[in-house]
Amino acid sequence: MKTTHLLLWGVLAIFVKAVLVTGNKEKTILADNKCMCARVTSRIIPSSEDPNEDIVERNIRIVVPLNSRENISDPTSPVRTKFVYHLSDLCKKCDPVEVELDNQVVTASQSTICNEDSAVPETCYMYDRNKCYVNMVPLMYRGETKMVTSALTPDSCYSD
Repeated sequence: MKTTHLLLWGVLAIFVKAVLVTGNKEKTILADNKCMCARVTSRIIPSSEDPNEDIVERNIRIVVPLNSRENISDPTSPVRTKFVYHLSDLCKKCDPVEVELDNQVVTASQSTICNEDSAVPETCYMYDRNKCYVNMVPLMYRGETKMVTSALTPDSCYSD
């Protein structure tokens, strides 16, 4: 638990440093997770206590989808009543990037928690329009009921 908190503060420090280095007065998007309906932004604003000092303002927008199902692939599953958001998961950047260290280019990940819980699938509260969701449904044909696989999001399940 303590390691997670330290890691979270480290991630936040990296984002604050990135914003401070750019000197950007505009909002910087730190995370935009459409699957979990969450967006994290930050910007530098003048301090209300000391006008000579700038502070980082962070905004976290979470949209709670009221008709989301416990199992997003099963329309008969009960409606979800519990939503869990971990800032460290929202801001996780696992895509490798190239960084120059001592005149050498090395590949590094921007997060140290990418390999943890790799077997656990990402929780998704809304449909990802680019992902194909299917479910077994009963189909009656000539008096017999058969279970067949049906696409819940047909546009993403079939290519043009």
